Amino acid sequence: MFDNHDHYIPPGTSHSDIEMLTPQKPEEEKPIGLVSIRERLRHFTWAWYTLTMSGGGLAVLIINQPNTFRGLREIGVAVYILNLVIFALVCSTMALRFILHGNLLESLRHDREGLFFPTFWLSVATIVCGLSRYFGDASNEAFQLALEIIFWIYCVCTLLVAIVQYSFVFSAHKYGLQTMMPSWILPAFPVMLSGTIASVIGGQQPIRAAVPIIGAGVTFQGLGFSISFMMYAHYIGRLMESGLPHSDHRPGMFICVGPPAFTALALVGMSKGLPQDFELLYDTSALEDGRILELLAIATGVFLWALSFWFFCLAVIAVIRSPPKAFHLNWWAMVFPNTGFTLATITLGNALHSEGVKGVGSAMSICIVCMFLFVFVNNVRAVIRKEIMYPGKDEDVSE
Repeated sequence: MFDNHDHYIPPGTSHSDIEMLTPQKPEEEKPIGLVSIRERLRHFTWAWYTLTMSGGGLAVLIINQPNTFRGLREIGVAVYILNLVIFALVCSTMALRFILHGNLLESLRHDREGLFFPTFWLSVATIVCGLSRYFGDASNEAFQLALEIIFWIYCVCTLLVAIVQYSFVFSAHKYGLQTMMPSWILPAFPVMLSGTIASVIGGQQPIRAAVPIIGAGVTFQGLGFSISFMMYAHYIGRLMESGLPHSDHRPGMFICVGPPAFTALALVGMSKGLPQDFELLYDTSALEDGRILELLAIATGVFLWALSFWFFCLAVIAVIRSPPKAFHLNWWAMVFPNTGFTLATITLGNALHSEGVKGVGSAMSICIVCMFLFVFVNNVRAVIRKEIMYPGKDEDVSE
């Protein structure tokens, strides 16, 4: 007996057996339809601010170089202005996404994308630091007053982010400790950079504003670092129990380099930013106390720098052993936290008057510039090749 396709069927074979014996025609693959720009904008996530926080950090790094050359400041100004343009484009595109799709609250509540909302505030922090370093003038009272107001607004907003976002995460999501990633630290990162801003603007402020700004900087820097340090316990436990993350997520391991590095940078910077005549507000021994605070800050900074170095080495080895196969915006973690690490190295080199440490900082800066260009090129290629800003490929997909 033969079927309709001329295949031999043994006598007595049932109808169900005939269906099993008959070769099935493979289903034709459905062509992937073109995704419109409108639909791609739905997947333009908060993680895009990792680009602008890295660009702003690079601009601050350039102006803080210990070994300079003619035209370096102009290069830094160009990078700073270019980053402002990119920041404006990212903000406009994010606004367009929410206007077209109305998913602002959904993005903030998302278990993965929502954790990248603080990168917006990190971008703001680098912009404020760059504004002070490139255009700051201690004699311009109006400008310094504007920076003071911006600082306090930033402190209030980022403190609310740290409180509200963690409160929401604790009540609305359940994360397994075996899946812990350094992105859990991000809600505490912006308030921690209050200390970094204070270290940059504090020295230019009048005595009336400098001491409160530096005091708030120490307070919020301590808060952010303390939260990060508690998260480190879960992170190390995850690595011990479950091993290294998937190769595509390993660039995110560099996030752990940031908190101790920025804390070292902030503590040394704030100790040096104390006004020389602040004894008028307190007592005659304040100058001597200020020198003691500076020495303590340097010692603590070296201590924290070593912790950053350890996390940096772990991340480098992990990425080299298994490089990521596809571009994700977490690649920018290879730039921004390491920018803080490099700034901390330069700051400690200046504080210790060590030409060798300054030279290491300059070499690290060259590496940061190369890494920024490498990630930026891959970011643009990923958009063109539809590796990001595409359904199922961005941070708006739960893992």
